[in-house]
Amino acid sequence: MPSTQRELRGVLPVFQTPYHADETIDHATLEREIAWLYDCGAHGIVMAMVSETLRLSSEEREELAAAACKLGRARGVVVISVGAESSKVAERYARHAESVGADAVMAIPPVSVGIGEAELLAYYRRIIEAICIPVIVQDASGYVGKPMPIAMQARLLDEFGPDRILYKPEASPIGPKLSELRDATGDRARVFEGTGGIALVDSFRRGIVGTMPGADLIRGLVPLWHALAAGDTARADRIHGPLAALISMQTSLDAFLAVEKHLLVRQGIFQNTLIRGPVGFRLDAETTREVDRLFDRMIEAAG
Repeated sequence: MPSTQRELRGVLPVFQTPYHADETIDHATLEREIAWLYDCGAHGIVMAMVSETLRLSSEEREELAAAACKLGRARGVVVISVGAESSKVAERYARHAESVGADAVMAIPPVSVGIGEAELLAYYRRIIEAICIPVIVQDASGYVGKPMPIAMQARLLDEFGPDRILYKPEASPIGPKLSELRDATGDRARVFEGTGGIALVDSFRRGIVGTMPGADLIRGLVPLWHALAAGDTARADRIHGPLAALISMQTSLDAFLAVEKHLLVRQGIFQNTLIRGPVGFRLDAETTREVDRLFDRMIEAAG
């Protein structure tokens, strides 16, 4: 690992994007959110799908990436999502992220078209070769609908090495797929759990280096990570039970966003729950009560 490269490890929450009433980015609240995440023990921050990257203009994505690096780098690593519908645009985002100080970028494949292995390789190679910082390959199967071939992912590691290539697998079944990737790369793959924390206990035992959950559950996920690292299985199970139940209620991107922003308002970080529409999920009163009940149980278990 080059001496200038900071270690990518631990709990790296994906921050949510706060908006003013007119849907412009609320930078004051963003600053409060990022400071709070570090105060709660985060090892870094990530700008990714639940940051609503796909609902931002190109200019806004670059504005948000620059703000995240400015606000986050002094206290931890910053990862910026650069996936796009064309290789040219993904390269643009990657170059910009590197220029504003990102420690790494993360890329999903295009979501509007299913592409074969040769096109996937070309897409990722273009991103990797455009920059010098690490690239996290995100198998966002829940959005793309087609898991990435394990052999293709392993090939990128063979070509560019473990200092440049990391992974965030989300293909189902997550546990066996994670182990398959680990074994296909000779245990060299550095992998982040990518299910919001629902599979964190099992994934930790399979050798992950970190997790990239939503920001709203940071007060449960950091204690859970420390319990796993300390081998305190009983405490890990106590925290993970209500946390996993809460995450299991979030079955789509918009469900994640609705719950996350509700809980950020509840914890005094966000001023509103605005999500750019059209949205595919809204919290009703009964779901909100269950979210709050499980959140209270998680906080109690985490101490």
